Amino acid sequence: MVQALFKVVLMGEGSVGKTSLRRTYMGEGFRSQYHLTIGADFAVKKMKLAGDHDVSVQIWDLAGQKHFESVRTTFYKGAQGALCVYSVVERGSFDAVMTWVNECWTNAAKKIPIVLIANKIDLREQFEDNPVMAQTIVTSEEGKALAEKIASQGVITSFLETSAKTGHNVEAAFLELAIKILESGGLI
Repeated sequence: MVQALFKVVLMGEGSVGKTSLRRTYMGEGFRSQYHLTIGADFAVKKMKLAGDHDVSVQIWDLAGQKHFESVRTTFYKGAQGALCVYSVVERGSFDAVMTWVNECWTNAAKKIPIVLIANKIDLREQFEDNPVMAQTIVTSEEGKALAEKIASQGVITSFLETSAKTGHNVEAAFLELAIKILESGGLI
């Protein structure tokens, strides 16, 4: 049996659902009211991977607001993987993804595996029905293309669409990242 500890960062603009994803993954339930993360939040969860690997995932949920940028830099140190989250109904959060990826790689001092997460898919239909709000929707194809762009820089990258509210693909996102870290030789 192989035991490992993976430090992962959960990053992206404010209000994209990072904390909701973490809470849903940890079994803490979904909160519909937005709560600002101050600096970073922290959680640990154990999982068993194929090949008899017991993995503990340390999740560092980073504050997305610009004024926390200087604080965030220290939380990337030692990270072995990242979940980069954007909201499918907030185009600005999608447009900022490469800024987050570069911030991560700079402060982690290496290009670590990334799972690009398109969150809030439960809101897509509601936004599609409103002509004004429909303009802010990010399509699945755009998300996949961005993941390919990140991967083209020589980085193990995956793309998943999630809903922290319904739980769709939340467990899969964290599992996918743990597998990618393992594949990249990220055992501690």
